[in-house]
Amino acid sequence: MKNLSQILLIDDEAHNREALSLLLTNTGYQVQTAASGEEALEILRKTPFEIVITDLFLPGASGIDILKTVKEESPYTCVILITGNASAETAVEAMKEGAFDYITKPLNFEKLKLQVAKALEKSRLVAENLYLRQQLRGKYKFDNMIGNSLAMQQVFSRMERIVHTDSTILILGESGTGKELVAKAIHFNGPRKDKAFVAINCGAIPAELLESELFGHAKGSFTGAVGDKAGKFEVANGGTIFLDEIGTMPMHLQIKLLRVLQEHEVERVGTSRRIKLNVRVISATNADLEEQVKKGNFREDLFYRLNVIPILLPPLRERREDIPLLARHFLQKTCNEQDRPLISISPAAMHAMEGHDWPGNVREMENVIERTVALTDGEVIECEDLPSNIGGRSDDFTSYRGPHVSPDGIDMNRIIGEIESHMIREAMEIGNGVKARAANLLGVNRTTLVEKIKRLGLEP
Repeated sequence: MKNLSQILLIDDEAHNREALSLLLTNTGYQVQTAASGEEALEILRKTPFEIVITDLFLPGASGIDILKTVKEESPYTCVILITGNASAETAVEAMKEGAFDYITKPLNFEKLKLQVAKALEKSRLVAENLYLRQQLRGKYKFDNMIGNSLAMQQVFSRMERIVHTDSTILILGESGTGKELVAKAIHFNGPRKDKAFVAINCGAIPAELLESELFGHAKGSFTGAVGDKAGKFEVANGGTIFLDEIGTMPMHLQIKLLRVLQEHEVERVGTSRRIKLNVRVISATNADLEEQVKKGNFREDLFYRLNVIPILLPPLRERREDIPLLARHFLQKTCNEQDRPLISISPAAMHAMEGHDWPGNVREMENVIERTVALTDGEVIECEDLPSNIGGRSDDFTSYRGPHVSPDGIDMNRIIGEIESHMIREAMEIGNGVKARAANLLGVNRTTLVEKIKRLGLEP
Protein backbone atom coordinates (compact mmCIF):
# COMPACT_ATOMS: atom_id res chain seq x y z
CA MET A 1 0.00 0.00 0.00
CA LYS A 2 1.42 3.33 -1.05
CA ASN A 3 1.87 5.82 1.78
CA LEU A 4 0.30 9.00 0.35
CA SER A 5 1.19 12.39 1.78
CA GLN A 6 -0.31 14.97 -0.56
CA ILE A 7 -3.31 17.30 -0.45
CA LEU A 8 -4.92 18.64 -3.61
CA LEU A 9 -6.20 22.20 -3.10
CA ILE A 10 -8.66 23.56 -5.70
CA ASP A 11 -9.72 27.22 -5.74
CA ASP A 12 -10.16 29.61 -8.64
CA GLU A 13 -9.19 32.62 -6.51
CA ALA A 14 -5.38 32.93 -6.54
CA HIS A 15 -4.99 34.69 -3.17
CA ASN A 16 -7.13 32.03 -1.40
CA ARG A 17 -5.17 29.28 -3.11
CA GLU A 18 -1.81 30.76 -2.11
CA ALA A 19 -2.82 31.47 1.50
CA LEU A 20 -4.26 28.00 2.10
CA SER A 21 -1.34 26.32 0.36
CA LEU A 22 1.13 28.19 2.57
CA LEU A 23 -0.83 27.34 5.71
CA LEU A 24 -0.98 23.64 4.93
CA THR A 25 2.65 23.48 3.78
CA ASN A 26 3.80 25.10 7.02
CA THR A 27 1.71 22.54 8.92
CA GLY A 28 3.76 19.76 7.31
CA TYR A 29 1.68 18.65 4.33
CA GLN A 30 2.67 18.40 0.69
CA VAL A 31 0.23 20.54 -1.27
CA GLN A 32 -0.58 20.58 -4.97
CA THR A 33 -2.95 23.22 -6.33
CA ALA A 34 -5.41 23.62 -9.19
CA ALA A 35 -7.26 26.73 -10.38
CA SER A 36 -10.22 25.03 -12.06
CA GLY A 37 -12.31 21.87 -11.98
CA GLU A 38 -10.91 20.64 -15.30
CA GLU A 39 -7.32 21.11 -14.13
CA ALA A 40 -8.13 19.28 -10.89
CA LEU A 41 -9.68 16.32 -12.73
CA GLU A 42 -6.64 16.06 -14.97
CA ILE A 43 -4.34 15.99 -11.91
CA LEU A 44 -6.55 13.40 -10.15
CA ARG A 45 -6.28 11.07 -13.15
CA LYS A 46 -2.50 10.94 -12.69
CA THR A 47 -1.93 11.32 -8.95
CA PRO A 48 -3.70 9.82 -5.91
CA PHE A 49 -4.33 12.03 -2.87
CA GLU A 50 -5.38 11.40 0.69
CA ILE A 51 -7.29 14.68 0.94
CA VAL A 52 -8.93 16.97 -1.61
CA ILE A 53 -9.95 20.47 -0.50
CA THR A 54 -12.11 22.15 -3.11
CA ASP A 55 -14.18 25.27 -3.50
CA LEU A 56 -17.77 24.35 -4.27
CA PHE A 57 -18.26 26.87 -7.07
CA LEU A 58 -15.57 26.55 -9.77
CA PRO A 59 -15.36 27.37 -13.46
CA GLY A 60 -16.06 24.23 -15.45
CA ALA A 61 -16.47 21.17 -13.23
CA SER A 62 -17.98 22.06 -9.85
CA GLY A 63 -16.87 20.93 -6.42
CA ILE A 64 -19.72 18.38 -6.42
CA ASP A 65 -18.47 16.99 -9.76
CA ILE A 66 -14.99 16.61 -8.29
CA LEU A 67 -16.43 14.97 -5.17
CA LYS A 68 -18.33 12.39 -7.23
CA THR A 69 -15.26 11.59 -9.33
CA VAL A 70 -13.03 11.18 -6.28
CA LYS A 71 -15.53 8.89 -4.51
CA GLU A 72 -15.86 6.68 -7.60
CA GLU A 73 -12.14 6.31 -8.27
CA SER A 74 -10.52 6.63 -4.84
CA PRO A 75 -12.82 5.64 -1.93
CA TYR A 76 -10.13 6.30 0.71
CA THR A 77 -9.69 9.96 -0.31
CA CYS A 78 -11.51 12.48 1.92
CA VAL A 79 -13.04 15.56 0.31
CA ILE A 80 -13.56 18.83 2.20
CA LEU A 81 -15.77 21.39 0.44
CA ILE A 82 -15.42 25.16 0.89
CA THR A 83 -18.04 27.71 -0.10
CA GLY A 84 -19.19 31.20 0.64
CA ASN A 85 -22.78 30.12 0.17
CA ALA A 86 -24.00 28.41 3.34
CA SER A 87 -26.93 26.75 1.56
CA ALA A 88 -28.36 23.95 3.69
CA GLU A 89 -29.56 22.09 0.59
CA THR A 90 -26.10 22.20 -0.97
CA ALA A 91 -24.52 21.00 2.29
CA VAL A 92 -26.94 18.07 2.50
CA GLU A 93 -26.25 17.15 -1.13
CA ALA A 94 -22.50 17.26 -0.54
CA MET A 95 -22.69 15.04 2.55
CA LYS A 96 -24.94 12.57 0.72
CA GLU A 97 -22.35 12.32 -2.03
CA GLY A 98 -19.70 11.42 0.54
CA ALA A 99 -18.02 14.70 1.50
CA PHE A 100 -16.00 14.47 4.71
CA ASP A 101 -16.93 17.98 5.81
CA TYR A 102 -18.36 21.28 4.63
CA ILE A 103 -16.73 24.60 5.62
CA THR A 104 -18.01 28.11 4.88
CA LYS A 105 -16.12 31.29 4.15
CA PRO A 106 -14.56 33.27 5.72
CA LEU A 107 -12.36 30.37 6.73
CA ASN A 108 -11.27 29.65 10.26
CA PHE A 109 -7.73 28.37 9.64
CA GLU A 110 -7.50 26.55 12.98
CA LYS A 111 -10.77 24.72 12.29
CA LEU A 112 -9.58 23.82 8.81
CA LYS A 113 -6.31 22.39 10.18
CA LEU A 114 -8.27 20.32 12.68
CA GLN A 115 -10.59 18.98 9.96
CA VAL A 116 -7.63 18.15 7.72
CA ALA A 117 -6.00 16.19 10.55
CA LYS A 118 -9.23 14.25 11.17
CA ALA A 119 -9.70 13.63 7.44
CA LEU A 120 -6.13 12.36 7.16
CA GLU A 121 -6.69 9.89 9.99
CA LYS A 122 -9.90 8.63 8.41
CA SER A 123 -8.32 8.38 4.96
CA ARG A 124 -5.47 6.24 6.24
CA LEU A 125 -7.82 4.00 8.23
CA VAL A 126 -10.00 3.42 5.15
CA ALA A 127 -6.95 2.76 2.95
CA GLU A 128 -5.55 0.33 5.52
CA ASN A 129 -8.89 -1.44 5.74
CA LEU A 130 -9.04 -1.81 1.94
CA TYR A 131 -5.49 -3.13 1.89
CA LEU A 132 -6.21 -5.67 4.64
CA ARG A 133 -9.32 -6.86 2.83
CA GLN A 134 -7.29 -7.36 -0.34
CA GLN A 135 -4.74 -9.35 1.67
CA LEU A 136 -7.50 -11.47 3.20
CA ARG A 137 -9.01 -12.19 -0.20
CA GLY A 138 -5.62 -13.38 -1.41
CA LYS A 139 -5.03 -15.44 1.73
CA TYR A 140 -8.37 -17.24 1.46
CA LYS A 141 -8.44 -17.87 -2.28
CA PHE A 142 -9.53 -21.42 -3.07
CA ASP A 143 -6.24 -22.16 -4.79
CA ASN A 144 -4.42 -21.36 -1.54
CA MET A 145 -6.16 -24.24 0.21
CA ILE A 146 -4.05 -27.37 0.40
CA GLY A 147 -5.17 -30.83 -0.66
CA ASN A 148 -4.90 -33.06 -3.72
CA SER A 149 -6.81 -35.97 -2.20
CA LEU A 150 -10.16 -36.96 -3.66
CA ALA A 151 -11.89 -36.11 -0.39
CA MET A 152 -10.56 -32.53 -0.41
CA GLN A 153 -11.26 -32.06 -4.12
CA GLN A 154 -14.88 -32.92 -3.38
CA VAL A 155 -14.88 -30.30 -0.60
CA PHE A 156 -13.42 -27.66 -2.96
CA SER A 157 -15.98 -28.53 -5.64
CA ARG A 158 -18.87 -28.06 -3.23
CA MET A 159 -17.44 -24.77 -1.96
CA GLU A 160 -17.18 -23.40 -5.49
CA ARG A 161 -20.80 -24.31 -6.19
CA ILE A 162 -22.20 -22.59 -3.11
CA VAL A 163 -19.89 -19.58 -2.73
CA HIS A 164 -22.19 -17.22 -4.64
CA THR A 165 -25.35 -18.33 -2.86
CA ASP A 166 -26.70 -17.14 0.48
CA SER A 167 -27.55 -20.63 1.70
CA THR A 168 -26.88 -21.51 5.33
CA ILE A 169 -23.91 -23.86 5.68
CA LEU A 170 -22.96 -26.41 8.34
CA ILE A 171 -19.29 -27.45 8.33
CA LEU A 172 -18.64 -30.80 9.99
CA GLY A 173 -15.29 -32.18 11.02
CA GLU A 174 -12.98 -33.07 13.86
CA SER A 175 -11.13 -30.40 15.79
CA GLY A 176 -8.26 -28.94 13.77
CA THR A 177 -9.52 -29.89 10.30
CA GLY A 178 -9.80 -26.26 9.17
CA LYS A 179 -13.50 -25.47 9.54
CA GLU A 180 -12.95 -21.73 10.08
CA LEU A 181 -10.56 -21.60 7.11
CA VAL A 182 -13.33 -23.03 4.90
CA ALA A 183 -15.84 -20.52 6.27
CA LYS A 184 -13.49 -17.62 5.54
CA ALA A 185 -12.76 -18.90 2.04
CA ILE A 186 -16.50 -19.04 1.27
CA HIS A 187 -17.01 -15.51 2.62
CA PHE A 188 -14.02 -13.83 0.98
CA ASN A 189 -14.74 -15.38 -2.41
CA GLY A 190 -18.44 -14.53 -2.41
CA PRO A 191 -20.58 -11.42 -2.93
CA ARG A 192 -20.28 -10.43 0.76
CA LYS A 193 -16.47 -10.22 0.65
CA ASP A 194 -16.45 -6.45 1.26
CA LYS A 195 -18.60 -6.80 4.38
CA ALA A 196 -17.73 -8.12 7.83
CA PHE A 197 -16.76 -11.71 8.63
CA VAL A 198 -17.51 -12.23 12.33
CA ALA A 199 -16.50 -15.45 14.09
CA ILE A 200 -17.61 -16.55 17.55
CA ASN A 201 -16.67 -19.76 19.35
CA CYS A 202 -19.84 -20.84 21.13
CA GLY A 203 -17.90 -23.35 23.25
CA ALA A 204 -15.32 -20.87 24.51
CA ILE A 205 -17.78 -18.40 26.08
CA PRO A 206 -19.65 -19.16 29.32
CA ALA A 207 -23.35 -19.77 28.73
CA GLU A 208 -24.39 -16.77 30.83
CA LEU A 209 -22.38 -14.43 28.55
CA LEU A 210 -23.05 -16.08 25.19
CA GLU A 211 -26.54 -14.61 24.75
CA SER A 212 -25.24 -11.06 25.11
CA GLU A 213 -22.28 -11.76 22.82
CA LEU A 214 -24.54 -13.11 20.08
CA PHE A 215 -27.57 -10.84 20.32
CA GLY A 216 -26.32 -7.76 22.21
CA HIS A 217 -27.88 -6.09 25.23
CA ALA A 218 -29.42 -2.85 26.41
CA LYS A 219 -28.00 -0.71 29.18
CA GLY A 220 -29.10 -1.96 32.61
CA SER A 221 -30.47 -5.28 31.29
CA PHE A 222 -28.27 -7.19 33.76
CA THR A 223 -25.55 -6.52 36.32
CA GLY A 224 -22.53 -5.12 34.50
CA ALA A 225 -24.48 -3.89 31.46
CA VAL A 226 -23.22 -0.31 31.78
CA GLY A 227 -24.14 0.63 28.22
CA ASP A 228 -25.86 -0.58 25.06
CA LYS A 229 -23.89 -3.21 23.15
CA ALA A 230 -24.37 -4.59 19.65
CA GLY A 231 -24.18 -8.38 19.39
CA LYS A 232 -22.19 -10.36 16.85
CA PHE A 233 -25.22 -10.69 14.57
CA GLU A 234 -25.55 -6.90 14.33
CA VAL A 235 -21.82 -6.48 13.77
CA ALA A 236 -22.00 -9.03 10.94
CA ASN A 237 -25.04 -7.38 9.29
CA GLY A 238 -24.53 -7.43 5.53
CA GLY A 239 -21.72 -9.97 5.87
CA THR A 240 -21.21 -13.41 7.37
CA ILE A 241 -21.38 -14.77 10.92
CA PHE A 242 -19.47 -17.95 11.72
CA LEU A 243 -20.81 -19.90 14.69
CA ASP A 244 -18.06 -22.33 15.68
CA GLU A 245 -18.77 -25.27 18.02
CA ILE A 246 -22.50 -24.75 17.56
CA GLY A 247 -23.16 -28.10 19.22
CA THR A 248 -22.23 -26.64 22.63
CA MET A 249 -24.96 -23.96 22.56
CA PRO A 250 -27.38 -24.19 25.53
CA MET A 251 -30.97 -25.16 24.72
CA HIS A 252 -32.53 -21.80 25.67
CA LEU A 253 -30.18 -20.02 23.24
CA GLN A 254 -30.93 -22.55 20.52
CA ILE A 255 -34.56 -21.38 20.67
CA LYS A 256 -33.54 -17.74 20.30
CA LEU A 257 -31.10 -18.55 17.47
CA LEU A 258 -33.84 -20.43 15.62
CA ARG A 259 -36.08 -17.37 15.87
CA VAL A 260 -33.31 -15.13 14.51
CA LEU A 261 -32.78 -17.47 11.55
CA GLN A 262 -36.52 -17.67 10.82
CA GLU A 263 -37.40 -13.99 11.26
CA HIS A 264 -34.13 -12.44 10.01
CA GLU A 265 -34.16 -10.04 12.94
CA VAL A 266 -32.67 -9.86 16.41
CA GLU A 267 -33.68 -8.41 19.77
CA ARG A 268 -31.01 -7.27 22.19
CA VAL A 269 -31.24 -8.63 25.72
CA GLY A 270 -33.38 -6.26 27.80
CA THR A 271 -35.28 -4.66 24.91
CA SER A 272 -38.16 -5.56 22.61
CA ARG A 273 -36.88 -3.47 19.69
CA ARG A 274 -36.33 -5.65 16.63
CA ILE A 275 -33.33 -5.07 14.37
CA LYS A 276 -33.54 -6.34 10.79
CA LEU A 277 -30.69 -8.57 9.66
CA ASN A 278 -29.14 -9.56 6.35
CA VAL A 279 -26.52 -12.07 7.45
CA ARG A 280 -25.19 -15.27 5.96
CA VAL A 281 -24.87 -17.93 8.67
CA ILE A 282 -22.11 -20.53 8.56
CA SER A 283 -21.85 -22.83 11.55
CA ALA A 284 -19.43 -25.61 12.44
CA THR A 285 -19.16 -28.46 14.89
CA ASN A 286 -17.00 -31.46 15.70
CA ALA A 287 -19.95 -33.15 17.37
CA ASP A 288 -22.45 -35.56 15.81
CA LEU A 289 -25.46 -33.24 15.81
CA GLU A 290 -27.85 -35.93 14.59
CA GLU A 291 -26.90 -38.00 17.62
CA GLN A 292 -27.29 -34.94 19.84
CA VAL A 293 -30.79 -34.45 18.38
CA LYS A 294 -31.70 -38.06 19.26
CA LYS A 295 -30.45 -37.53 22.81
CA GLY A 296 -32.50 -34.35 23.16
CA ASN A 297 -29.44 -32.10 23.52
CA PHE A 298 -29.98 -30.22 20.25
CA ARG A 299 -33.19 -28.98 18.69
CA GLU A 300 -34.20 -30.91 15.57
CA ASP A 301 -35.76 -27.85 13.92
CA LEU A 302 -32.56 -25.82 14.48
CA PHE A 303 -30.44 -28.67 13.11
CA TYR A 304 -32.41 -28.70 9.85
CA ARG A 305 -32.30 -24.90 9.67
CA LEU A 306 -28.49 -24.94 9.99
CA ASN A 307 -27.86 -28.03 7.87
CA VAL A 308 -29.14 -26.64 4.55
CA ILE A 309 -25.78 -27.34 2.86
CA PRO A 310 -23.40 -29.60 4.82
CA ILE A 311 -19.65 -29.68 4.16
CA LEU A 312 -17.78 -32.61 5.70
CA LEU A 313 -14.05 -32.10 6.26
CA PRO A 314 -12.17 -35.39 6.45
CA PRO A 315 -9.62 -35.94 9.25
CA LEU A 316 -5.99 -35.86 8.19
CA ARG A 317 -5.55 -39.61 8.81
CA GLU A 318 -8.10 -40.22 6.04
CA ARG A 319 -6.17 -38.16 3.48
CA ARG A 320 -2.58 -39.10 4.16
CA GLU A 321 -1.56 -38.27 0.59
CA ASP A 322 -2.00 -34.60 1.54
CA ILE A 323 0.46 -34.79 4.45
CA PRO A 324 3.64 -34.01 2.40
CA LEU A 325 1.89 -31.03 0.73
CA LEU A 326 0.72 -29.64 4.06
CA ALA A 327 4.06 -30.25 5.75
CA ARG A 328 5.99 -28.36 3.04
CA HIS A 329 3.41 -25.55 3.08
CA PHE A 330 3.69 -25.06 6.85
CA LEU A 331 7.47 -25.41 6.66
CA GLN A 332 7.76 -22.56 4.16
CA LYS A 333 5.27 -20.44 6.10
CA THR A 334 7.11 -20.98 9.40
CA CYS A 335 10.56 -20.32 7.95
CA ASN A 336 9.28 -17.05 6.47
CA GLU A 337 7.73 -16.02 9.78
CA GLN A 338 10.88 -16.92 11.72
CA ASP A 339 13.06 -15.16 9.11
CA ARG A 340 15.32 -18.11 8.42
CA PRO A 341 16.37 -19.91 5.23
CA LEU A 342 14.00 -22.62 4.05
CA ILE A 343 14.89 -26.02 5.52
CA SER A 344 13.75 -29.42 4.28
CA ILE A 345 12.30 -32.60 5.74
CA SER A 346 14.24 -35.84 5.34
CA PRO A 347 12.48 -38.79 3.66
CA ALA A 348 12.56 -40.72 6.95
CA ALA A 349 11.00 -37.83 8.87
CA MET A 350 8.34 -37.38 6.19
CA HIS A 351 7.60 -41.13 6.33
CA ALA A 352 7.16 -40.83 10.11
CA MET A 353 4.77 -37.92 9.64
CA GLU A 354 2.77 -39.85 7.05
CA GLY A 355 2.42 -42.71 9.53
CA HIS A 356 1.20 -40.52 12.38
CA ASP A 357 -2.59 -40.41 12.98
CA TRP A 358 -2.66 -36.66 13.75
CA PRO A 359 -5.49 -36.61 16.32
CA GLY A 360 -5.28 -32.79 16.27
CA ASN A 361 -5.41 -32.85 12.45
CA VAL A 362 -4.06 -29.93 10.38
CA ARG A 363 -3.76 -27.64 13.41
CA GLU A 364 -1.59 -30.22 15.18
CA MET A 365 0.66 -30.49 12.13
CA GLU A 366 1.07 -26.72 11.92
CA ASN A 367 2.02 -26.59 15.62
CA VAL A 368 4.48 -29.47 15.23
CA ILE A 369 6.18 -27.84 12.24
CA GLU A 370 6.41 -24.46 14.00
CA ARG A 371 7.85 -26.05 17.13
CA THR A 372 10.28 -28.23 15.19
CA VAL A 373 11.61 -25.36 13.08
CA ALA A 374 12.13 -23.25 16.20
CA LEU A 375 14.13 -26.01 17.94
CA THR A 376 16.11 -27.29 14.93
CA ASP A 377 19.48 -25.75 14.04
CA GLY A 378 20.24 -27.83 10.97
CA GLU A 379 19.11 -27.49 7.39
CA VAL A 380 17.15 -30.76 7.39
CA ILE A 381 14.48 -31.97 9.81
CA GLU A 382 15.26 -35.55 10.85
CA CYS A 383 13.15 -38.05 12.80
CA GLU A 384 14.90 -37.14 16.05
CA ASP A 385 13.85 -33.51 15.58
CA LEU A 386 10.16 -34.43 15.64
CA PRO A 387 8.15 -34.97 18.85
CA SER A 388 8.63 -38.50 20.19
CA ASN A 389 5.07 -39.60 19.41
CA ILE A 390 5.93 -38.96 15.73
CA GLY A 391 9.68 -39.37 15.35
CA GLY A 392 10.62 -41.50 18.36
CA ARG A 393 12.59 -38.93 20.47
CA SER A 394 11.70 -38.27 24.11
CA ASP A 395 10.91 -34.80 25.42
CA ASP A 396 9.15 -33.07 28.30
CA PHE A 397 5.65 -33.54 26.98
CA THR A 398 5.90 -37.04 25.48
CA SER A 399 8.41 -38.94 27.61
CA TYR A 400 5.85 -40.72 29.80
CA ARG A 401 5.64 -44.47 29.13
CA GLY A 402 3.26 -45.58 31.88
CA PRO A 403 3.63 -46.37 35.61
CA HIS A 404 5.26 -49.49 37.04
CA VAL A 405 4.51 -50.95 40.45
CA SER A 406 7.76 -51.47 42.37
CA PRO A 407 8.24 -54.03 45.19
CA ASP A 408 8.11 -51.09 47.63
CA GLY A 409 4.74 -49.95 46.27
CA ILE A 410 3.73 -46.71 44.52
CA ASP A 411 1.88 -43.49 45.27
CA MET A 412 -1.09 -44.06 42.95
CA ASN A 413 -2.73 -40.64 43.55
CA ARG A 414 0.50 -38.86 42.64
CA ILE A 415 0.94 -40.97 39.51
CA ILE A 416 -2.67 -40.42 38.40
CA GLY A 417 -2.11 -36.69 38.87
CA GLU A 418 1.02 -36.87 36.71
CA ILE A 419 -0.88 -38.76 34.00
CA GLU A 420 -3.70 -36.20 34.04
CA SER A 421 -1.22 -33.32 33.97
CA HIS A 422 0.62 -34.87 31.02
CA MET A 423 -2.57 -35.46 29.02
CA ILE A 424 -3.97 -31.99 29.75
CA ARG A 425 -0.72 -30.31 28.70
CA GLU A 426 -0.67 -32.31 25.49
CA ALA A 427 -4.34 -31.56 24.71
CA MET A 428 -3.83 -27.86 25.44
CA GLU A 429 -0.82 -27.80 23.12
CA ILE A 430 -2.73 -29.51 20.30
CA GLY A 431 -5.75 -27.25 20.96
CA ASN A 432 -3.59 -24.12 20.74
CA GLY A 433 -4.37 -23.16 24.33
CA VAL A 434 -8.18 -23.13 23.89
CA LYS A 435 -9.74 -24.99 26.82
CA ALA A 436 -12.92 -25.92 24.94
CA ARG A 437 -10.88 -27.63 22.21
CA ALA A 438 -8.67 -29.40 24.73
CA ALA A 439 -11.77 -30.62 26.57
CA ASN A 440 -13.14 -32.08 23.31
CA LEU A 441 -9.86 -33.88 22.67
CA LEU A 442 -9.95 -35.37 26.17
CA GLY A 443 -13.62 -36.32 26.04
CA VAL A 444 -14.61 -34.19 29.05
CA ASN A 445 -16.67 -31.04 29.32
CA ARG A 446 -15.00 -27.66 29.60
CA THR A 447 -16.01 -27.12 33.25
CA THR A 448 -14.40 -30.42 34.29
CA LEU A 449 -11.19 -29.49 32.47
CA VAL A 450 -11.05 -26.05 34.11
CA GLU A 451 -11.48 -27.66 37.55
CA LYS A 452 -8.69 -30.17 36.86
CA ILE A 453 -6.35 -27.43 35.64
CA LYS A 454 -6.91 -25.48 38.86
CA ARG A 455 -6.58 -28.57 41.07
CA LEU A 456 -3.37 -29.67 39.40
CA GLY A 457 -1.89 -26.16 39.40
CA LEU A 458 -1.48 -26.06 35.61
CA GLU A 459 -2.54 -22.45 35.11
CA PRO A 460 0.37 -20.39 33.70
